[in-house]
Amino acid sequence: MNTHEFTFIGFLSSNNKERKDKLEELKYETRTLIFYEAPHKLKFTLESMLEVLGDRHIVLAKELTKIHEQFIRGKISTVLEQIGENVKGEFVVIVDRSDKSKEEEEISNLNELSLEEHYNFYEKQNLDKKEIIKKISKDRNVNKNEIYQYFLDK
Repeated sequence: MNTHEFTFIGFLSSNNKERKDKLEELKYETRTLIFYEAPHKLKFTLESMLEVLGDRHIVLAKELTKIHEQFIRGKISTVLEQIGENVKGEFVVIVDRSDKSKEEEEISNLNELSLEEHYNFYEKQNLDKKEIIKKISKDRNVNKNEIYQYFLDK
């Protein structure tokens, strides 16, 4: 594995808002994320990850390089159920990458809109009609003539 396939984050803030803000920044990261976490903050961190990143696959590595090292693998929700309340030890949390980039997520959200709403979205960006039709056809993977025809018929 080369260093371009994962991102070391280190410790997240113990402040709930700062922790969630950092996770929001990382939500669409297409590389595997690696965190360190103290036992008393582990549950809160995993709950924040579940809320912000979704129920991704993770590996919880306890006491790495020590005689009692342990690995728990699964979705965040499953791992949360397994760890219980009295957590001890040093942890590395490895989080699976996002399966969608931010741009892909935005396009996916646009495609849930009606064609009129999609058109209005780009119109608010001061694009001309021709450019809007081109963008809609690219977003929806449809021939631009079909989109053009749709708006001619309206």
